[in-house]
Amino acid sequence: MKSSLCVMKFGGTSVGDASCIRRAAEIVKAAAESRPVVVVVSAMSGVTNRLIQGARQAEAGEEEKLQGLIDALREQHQAAANGLVVDAAKRKEIVAACAGVLEELARLLHGTALLRELTPRALDAISGIGERLSAPLVAGAITAMGLRSEPISATEIIVTDAHHGRAEPLMPQTRERAESRLRPMLNDGVVPVVTGFIGATADGVQTTLGRGGSDYSATILGAALGAEETIIWTDVDGVKTADPRLVPEARMLPEISYNEAAELAYFGAKVLHPNTLRPVTAAGVPVWIRNSFEPEKPGTKITAAGKSAHNGVKALTAIRDVTLVTVGGPGIVGLTDVLARSFAATSATRANVLFVTQSSSQNDICFVIERADEIRTVAALREAFAPEIAEHTVEHILADRNVAIVAAVGENMRGTPGIAGRAFSTLGREGISIIAIAQGSSEYNISCVVEASAMQRAVRALHTEFGLG
Repeated sequence: MKSSLCVMKFGGTSVGDASCIRRAAEIVKAAAESRPVVVVVSAMSGVTNRLIQGARQAEAGEEEKLQGLIDALREQHQAAANGLVVDAAKRKEIVAACAGVLEELARLLHGTALLRELTPRALDAISGIGERLSAPLVAGAITAMGLRSEPISATEIIVTDAHHGRAEPLMPQTRERAESRLRPMLNDGVVPVVTGFIGATADGVQTTLGRGGSDYSATILGAALGAEETIIWTDVDGVKTADPRLVPEARMLPEISYNEAAELAYFGAKVLHPNTLRPVTAAGVPVWIRNSFEPEKPGTKITAAGKSAHNGVKALTAIRDVTLVTVGGPGIVGLTDVLARSFAATSATRANVLFVTQSSSQNDICFVIERADEIRTVAALREAFAPEIAEHTVEHILADRNVAIVAAVGENMRGTPGIAGRAFSTLGREGISIIAIAQGSSEYNISCVVEASAMQRAVRALHTEFGLG
């Protein structure tokens, strides 16, 4: 059941320093005058990367570098507190809360350095520290503006499975906890500031939702509480027809559909975490992408229907830092379970498969994964096919890093003839070789693999061809 509740998520750049946090607090205050608001926050810009780097240094035994990280985080967050909170007692309370979190960080890093082992569970605990540091600051800034606000750890609310690094929410338990923990606060006029990115198993062990997972946290909470809408406040004006770093003339899209947004996020658009829209799709709750630095701009609205594109293609996206994995050899024609075994091995590593295609001769199966998943995925495949490799039934399992995916996305591509032909003809005129092609039966996207060096040329040429500028 929907309510007037609004869930607002603020990304790392939107809480990057005291002035950014103050601006975010002003946005929250303006909204809270007319309806209840739940705030979800990321770590301050760059903090998560530094925490992960520190965890790797601890694993390598470089303990002498770790105190510098802790000191720098303390100074950064204390400076923000000093710039945000005038009341000395409240400021002291926030600084003490951050100090407690940093003491926990020191213990985690010290333990990792002693063992020279960084487990997925430990990495989740370390990498989620940034959100636990930023939430008290944002709550303090909102309180300083005359509202009541409290920081809340998502480990108390978002219940997940036990897959560390890319956990999935368990929605029935999460709904129950969100109602019991947050609803009384909202009814009492308090603005909860919830840590993004993290959750916990039913037993209370901290997990993370994957990099960029604070977007996901916001829509999980929105779905759990029956919110009217979710607003993702970031440092861009909304969703554009292409990455403006690749295509400077890319324009803003006022409205897109859930399906289009999901395809764009899945294929590398950095505006949303790929799983963000899952919790809200069934309920039809709109999600907005807006710029916290220019809150007067309307942003992009993501809805069930979106708005039609006259030529079918709504936007283009591209993803680099991927690897094309090929399982091949003439002998695999007779292996009826080669696909099942390939994806069972890939699934066991929790690799994110972005793209799949197979030659009609069945001599080759290829799929694209994120580069971070390459080493363990290839190792798992070689283990799965070890007997066939020994017998030369499977001749090769290859990994090619010199590739990128380019995708054309649009809900109205279905039923619009000639889009694939125009796309591939355009790339051909540009002299761009297409390594592999895939089109889902949904027809929401046509994607192809090209050499990484040709990615920008491909996106620019397609943007012009489909009149998206």
